[in-house]
Order: sequence, then C-alpha cells, then structure tokens
Amino acid sequence: MSLTFDDNRLASLVFGQYDQNVAHIERRLEVTATALGNHLVVKGPPDAAELARRVFEKLYDRARAGGPLTTGDVDGAIQEATVQGNLFPSAEIPAETGNGSGGNGQHFEQIATRRRGAVRARNAAQDAYIRALRTNELVFAEGPAGTGKTWLAVGHAVSLLEQGHAERLILSRPAVEAGERLGFLPGDMREKVDPYLRPIYDALYDFMEARHVDRGLQTGIIEIAPLAFMRGRTLTNAVVLLDEAQNTTSMQMKMFLTRLGENSRMIVTGDPSQIDLPPGQKSGLVEAVSVLDGVEGIGRVTFKDVDVVRHDLVRRIVTAYERASHGESEADRNPNPRRRPLA
Repeated sequence: MSLTFDDNRLASLVFGQYDQNVAHIERRLEVTATALGNHLVVKGPPDAAELARRVFEKLYDRARAGGPLTTGDVDGAIQEATVQGNLFPSAEIPAETGNGSGGNGQHFEQIATRRRGAVRARNAAQDAYIRALRTNELVFAEGPAGTGKTWLAVGHAVSLLEQGHAERLILSRPAVEAGERLGFLPGDMREKVDPYLRPIYDALYDFMEARHVDRGLQTGIIEIAPLAFMRGRTLTNAVVLLDEAQNTTSMQMKMFLTRLGENSRMIVTGDPSQIDLPPGQKSGLVEAVSVLDGVEGIGRVTFKDVDVVRHDLVRRIVTAYERASHGESEADRNPNPRRRPLA
C-alpha cells in the first residue's frame, strides 16, 4: 500500500525524527513501512496495512492542524483508528458520523484550552471519560495511575472556566500520606496542603499560563479547599474536583457529594487499588460508586491497565501488579517452561 502526502514538511513531522514514529507504528501494528521524502510504502497483512494507512492519515491531519505528534499521540491515533475499524469494518467510513473535526469518520473527543490547544483522547476509555464530563453533573473516574483521570479532569475544568460556564475552580484532596507519616508541616493552610495537591498544580500549569494560575489563586477563582474544611459549604457556579478519592472515608465522601450547588459540576477521581486508609476503614469512593450506581445525572468511567498513557513501562508495571493481585504468576501463564537439565 502506497501513500503520498502533499506537504514534505508535514510528512517529515508525521514520520518523526529519524523515522521514529514509523518504527513505532511498525512495532505496534506488525507491518513494514518505508518512508522516502513525502512517500510511504506499507507492507503487511491487508487488515494491518489498512489500519496503518488510517493511522498515518490521522497523524497527517493532526500535523496540518498544528497538533503535537509525540509517541503518545501516535498511540492515540492507533487506538482511534482501531475503534473506527471496529465500528465500520469496511474501509469506507461514513463522513456524517464525525463530530465536525475533520469529516473523515468517528473521532475521539477532545478538550481545548487557550494555552494547550486541542487535546484529543488517546483511547476509548478517555473518549468515554470526556463524553461523561460533558453530559453529567457528577462523574466518578476510577482506575490505575497514568490513565489521565486527573489531567483530563483539570483540562475540562479549565475549559469550562475559560468559556464562562463556571466562575470558580475548587480543588480538593484528602490529606492522607502514602504509607508514611510526614509529621508537622510548617506554613499556612495552603502551604500545608500544597504537597498533597502537587499533581493537580502540575496539570493546571499544563493547561493555563503560570501568571493566570497565580492570579486565579490570589483572587479566589482557583481555590484550594482541604476536604476536612468542606463541611457546611454550598458550592454554586463552580467546577469541583476531588482527587485521590479512594482515601476518603464514607462520611467524608457523603459530606463532599452533598456540597454540590446550582450550576456546578463535580468530578471525583481515584484508584481503588491504592487505598492508604487504616486497615478496616472502608473507602468512601468504593462505597459511593456502589450506592449511587444507576442514579440519573451521575456518570462513571473505569480505566484499566491497558488504558495507561503515561509510559509503556508504567502500563506493564500496572499490569504486573494487577496480575499479582489476582494470584496469577509467570508460572501460571506459562505452565510448561523449558527446564534446564540437571547437572
């Protein structure tokens, strides 16, 4: 299968430095691809070659729109093209199914902010997450580290803030140490809570200019609210994000959820496999998703180990721990290993 791109400069961006994107697609799709100038030849089984064609065309469209083309973006394009192939088995994908972002088929949803621009979901779980954020007033997101739960939630909150759909962004997180005691922390309330909210700050600076973040913190548009101090409040016209919710108690979770006021959105993220509560203490997140299952206006998205987008090694680490938690070892998966002869 041959492909020719109109713009040599954009084609070089698609192929990557020293054709690293081409090599990555070769490994992921088990095809052989040869790039020369603006021309590309793909060899492999028909289904794999067709999938590779769709991936390269998606990357070219993204480069033409000025979007980034990192290894993670390449993985996202592969996931998106795979979903397209599942929805529309034939090579011809109807244009009317698109969401207006290119006219070449069903696309994953995206979040756009002034600083970051458009950020497209990289897999079906992230796509479902963004859709849930847009259609529900309360969304629970569960899953392992590195799946983009907090990062996408902050991006969605910033976009609502910039579009005028919300007046405030309220960030909260239970102050629970991860298996160790940090002792007394100096400073005022914000300085005491800052170490626990560092991941949210990192996401904020990704989606907003640093001066806008600092100004928002000073004016109260962005508020850091320790979970323990939320009782009695009614949060209106705001986007409220509770991170690391697996470390809330049942009482804390019920108190937090009942703070939701008029014209507000609430996002609750957490990883049930990393609970740092004392032994015997039930997680408020685990209880809440069970009690509120099926309630209208509440969305729930569950990420799996295959949805990790942080780094491929992180995905393998999460998968190994998931396998170990179910009692499956390497020997279980390979019952007849080649044994070395006895001396």
